Amino acid sequence: MSYYNDNNYNNYPNNSSGRRPRFFSTVAISLISALIGGLLSVAIIPSVYGNRPQGNPVVLGQNTAPLVNITGNAANFPVVEISKAVGPAVVGISNFQSRGRVFGGGGLSEVGSGSGFIIDVQNGYIATNDHVIKDAQKLVVSLIDGRNVDAKIVGRDPRTDLAVIKIQADKLTAAQLGDSTKIQVGEPVVAIGNPGGQEFARSVTTGVVSATNRFLMLMGESSFNLIQTDAAINPGNSGGPLVNYAGQVIGINSAKNQEPGFEGMGFAIPITDALPTIKQMIEKGYASHPALLVSIDDRYTAEWAAQQGWPSGAYVAKVNPGGPADKAGIQAGDVLTKINGVVIRNSLELTHQLFKYKPGDKITVTYYRNGTEKDVQAVLTELKSQ
Repeated sequence: MSYYNDNNYNNYPNNSSGRRPRFFSTVAISLISALIGGLLSVAIIPSVYGNRPQGNPVVLGQNTAPLVNITGNAANFPVVEISKAVGPAVVGISNFQSRGRVFGGGGLSEVGSGSGFIIDVQNGYIATNDHVIKDAQKLVVSLIDGRNVDAKIVGRDPRTDLAVIKIQADKLTAAQLGDSTKIQVGEPVVAIGNPGGQEFARSVTTGVVSATNRFLMLMGESSFNLIQTDAAINPGNSGGPLVNYAGQVIGINSAKNQEPGFEGMGFAIPITDALPTIKQMIEKGYASHPALLVSIDDRYTAEWAAQQGWPSGAYVAKVNPGGPADKAGIQAGDVLTKINGVVIRNSLELTHQLFKYKPGDKITVTYYRNGTEKDVQAVLTELKSQ
């Protein structure tokens, strides 16, 4: 299957006539994520960053949208009440970049758009997806009352596809945040976002929780067990909220299955899993993740391994001297096959398993070398997103 992060994206100059979703296939994922293991670094354009608070505790829940009461007349049309309550917290996000000469001159042009939702009115913090704001030289947030406000990046984390941006504006409403650990399959949900950009801002679609604990072979989303929903998620919905019938955000809409013949398969990052990373970015300006400090070469595929008589796994291209893997005796050329007994087949599954732990945790790593497998103990270190 193939998936895409569902932000609106113009690929200039080859697609200057209009927007299109940014597609990912399983082949493209392998090429893009080559050598991402523990040494991946991402360059961000400094002009987009605002001042990063250091060590300040995050206070959420002030001036939030009201909980939805679906008793009485509202029980017949609960989505109406949900839209009224949560809609003011949903924003559009436009990503501007320099794409060379524009109409005979220089300047910035809008190359992508997505969604987000306000989580803190006092500080103007907005949660969204990293791929919505990636490579931005300028960010503009559109509010429900028609205002367009410049935004600054507080923190971004490609490894979880999460980001926090900040605006300065009054009369804001923050979304209520729910508990995604309590959701049930079949539970009704509402998705709110900006498919196609401002022309279709704050579109509301409905559906149910189709499944939980889904795993996607897509960088960023592979870090989580995702919520699957049949609520329509289209290009531009990325970063918008998936909301339960109490009007609480339970997920961040991030991707959908785009394979021909499949419909109604959207995916959201559970809000409870996303919050620790979001809070770290607000408090520190970066997200902290556990790491073995190895680089993985994704050209090592299950098909190639089978031809060699080797197991599937994550092929170690490089080991950072002095890092956890190096101390455990892991070498370049080894194939990591298990983490604490759980089978891994590639770098994304390796990340998925590692992110279940925290820096300082001791884990058992199984690796393949010269025809045999061996278990070693490794103490995970900290890897900062930015």
